[in-house]
Amino acid sequence: MIVVMHPGATQEQIHKVEQRLIELGFKTHPIYGEEKTVIGAIGDKRVLSSEAIINLPGVEKIVPILRPYKLVGRELKPENTVVRVGDVEIGSGKLVVIAGPCAVESEKQLLEAASAVKKAGADILRGGAFKPRTSPYAFQGLEEEGLKLLNRAKQETGLPVVTEAVDPRDVPLVARYADIIQVGARNMQNFRLLREVGLTGKPILLKRGMAATIEEWLMAAEYIVDAGNPHVILCERGIRTYENATRNTLDISAVPLVKELSHLPVIVDPSHASGNWKLVAPLARAAVAVGADGIMVEVHPEPLTALCDGPQSLNPNNFSELMQSLVPIARAVGKEL
Repeated sequence: MIVVMHPGATQEQIHKVEQRLIELGFKTHPIYGEEKTVIGAIGDKRVLSSEAIINLPGVEKIVPILRPYKLVGRELKPENTVVRVGDVEIGSGKLVVIAGPCAVESEKQLLEAASAVKKAGADILRGGAFKPRTSPYAFQGLEEEGLKLLNRAKQETGLPVVTEAVDPRDVPLVARYADIIQVGARNMQNFRLLREVGLTGKPILLKRGMAATIEEWLMAAEYIVDAGNPHVILCERGIRTYENATRNTLDISAVPLVKELSHLPVIVDPSHASGNWKLVAPLARAAVAVGADGIMVEVHPEPLTALCDGPQSLNPNNFSELMQSLVPIARAVGKEL
């Protein structure tokens, strides 16, 4: 539920309402607006007598939250959330571009990719140090050595780094190096992992599961925010359907729909959605056109030699051309690039 305070409510009155809610077993999430304060109260409403709260000094009204995702929905927080990573703001008026190789393979490969995406205008560097793969025999990543290489690329280019954590036990290690921790599609409903990354307080990039509904996706985000971390970025990366002409089916309608339901920023990964580098640019442009806050693209210096996802990776020239093509589309929807 939402406890709406009177515009003139004092800080002491707000504090007393919070304390009473906590005594009743609720988690409280106050949001301080310019005109009034609201307090989100998450818990079992059956233990609550509305008179216990409505009669407290400073309380204007109590509003129920109808959707199952309480913290990430717009019922509690109508304003857009902006996730800040250094000087980069995700969810504001700028289109944010995340780019880099699917996996960190070597120092040379990563530094070449990082330099190329920086030169073309990318805002954040991506690269996988831990790689969950369908086959146990496929390349699984360089793990901590990969994280150290990402840190070196960050030092040389100034780009913040996003990389994936695949196991709750690895979260402290990944958090030591990453500016943004990614939770991949296969782990979207790994609830222990969601809570662990939530406890870091770091920005979290949450990919949609390959067979997840939008409600399931938002409920996964709820786990992270409920752990005390509001810095969540949602990533649509395609879902599994009956169509096999592409790696996945990009649910482009998910972008405006989720932005209507949730205050969290939404980006799109056209590389994993398509599995084909020739489709990445058209899907990226479509994502920008429907209002995505950013895109995440795989870029490799030599895609033909890539150890992971080479067929869907752009080379530096392709990526530079994509960046130029996004400029007029971003402007048309009111975003800067």
